[in-house]
Amino acid sequence: MVANLVMTALLVAIGVGVACALAEWLHGRRVAKVAHLAFGVRGKPRRWVHAAPWIRVVGLSLACWGFVILAMQQPEVVETEPSSEASQHLLVCLDASPSMYVADAGPAGDQKRAVWAGEVVQAILDRLDTDTTRVTVVAIYTKAIPVIEDTFDVNVVRNLLDGLPLFAAFEPGSTLLSEGVAEAMDLARQWEPDSATLLVISDGDAKQKPIRLIPASIADAIVIGVGDPVSPTLVAGHRSKQDMGSLKALASQLNGFYYQGNTKHLPSGVLDRLTMIKPRLTDSIGLREAALLSIGFGSFLLAAVGPALTVLGRRSAHARTVVRGPGRTIRASRATAMRGGA
Repeated sequence: MVANLVMTALLVAIGVGVACALAEWLHGRRVAKVAHLAFGVRGKPRRWVHAAPWIRVVGLSLACWGFVILAMQQPEVVETEPSSEASQHLLVCLDASPSMYVADAGPAGDQKRAVWAGEVVQAILDRLDTDTTRVTVVAIYTKAIPVIEDTFDVNVVRNLLDGLPLFAAFEPGSTLLSEGVAEAMDLARQWEPDSATLLVISDGDAKQKPIRLIPASIADAIVIGVGDPVSPTLVAGHRSKQDMGSLKALASQLNGFYYQGNTKHLPSGVLDRLTMIKPRLTDSIGLREAALLSIGFGSFLLAAVGPALTVLGRRSAHARTVVRGPGRTIRASRATAMRGGA
């Protein structure tokens, strides 16, 4: 179907191009008779002007091809309601300990770690294929508490990630990050193999224990560190900073990778490799986009050739004028010819 559509549009564009070329030939013959009026005694424009007819032929053919594609292409019906069956999952393990409310994160280093962590996760949510992906958020402090389970509404997740003091829902104590991640992964054991991405975001200021069993559903694991990794801040009687070594060890146990994200979002190159990410429109050009580009470029050629001929078509010697006597103007090219004839 697509091949036939392209071929039809191509044949129409070729036909229009041939008709335009014939019209340009007839127009050229007529212009030749008055060339001396337009281009002086020699009757010759600049060299590039000889390409102007072909520029118009190409521009009109390109625009015609694009218009035919848009006119004949059948509209695609897209299902906007997400399917009740999720084929992909995003499991977010969010550190909810009090140390996450230290203000040493973000590009300027003045945002709370929890707030900046929410912005990092939101940037990932913006790239989700929400038709097929469900999001689960688990808050981790002294234990793991599921806050949102299997939702396709990213707005609900965004509201949660706006710096809410989630630690108020826990009993005070030490942060058990690795144990909380292990508990969160229990939710993923019911999912299909290689269908989930595990995202852990924390400052690493926590006690760590080995994680021995990873569900088969976890295809990718990403550990993102927030908080200043150099200068510590006093929190609850101890000095807190991003523990890069602890987070790297956790990423290694999860067979994933660690990213130091205290000032920058997760790179697009990493997101593009995840199966839960919806491809960007700029990653590929479809037939409709090609038609729009063809129309735009062809129309630009048609619109630009006229002003270009007016401004740059004549030779500079013909454009200059010499004034002789009151109210009398003689073109320099003509005066030069008269002197040459004498």
